Amino acid sequence: QVQLEESGGGLVQAGGSLRLSCAGFSDTFGSYAMGWFRQGQGKEREFVAAIDERGDNKYYADSVKGRFTISRDNGKNTVYLQMNSLKPEDTAVYYCAADWLLRKITLSTTQADYWGQGTQVTVSS
Repeated sequence: QVQLEESGGGLVQAGGSLRLSCAGFSDTFGSYAMGWFRQGQGKEREFVAAIDERGDNKYYADSVKGRFTISRDNGKNTVYLQMNSLKPEDTAVYYCAADWLLRKITLSTTQADYWGQGTQVTVSS
């Protein structure tokens, strides 16, 4: 089992950058695949990025490729989402998620076993 806590959200102007962090409270954090999802107001939750347990493989939604970078530091039990060239359409609550199975993160927006509470990202035009 793992508890997740996101941080790093805030208000930024279009073109700016933010780095989100997700701290995992578990002795087995390094065994979980991790992902980031987002949900804008009035919109469905969507996949943003995922990373496997060792950080060897990374996956991105087309809408963020080339702008966002997912990474992890298993020594710190933390996964990051570096967001550059932010756009107003990136405004959403961002959630991190964890699961033993990477495919439950990359193929579904609901099946991951563990979720954080979310952090708000607002991009002004």
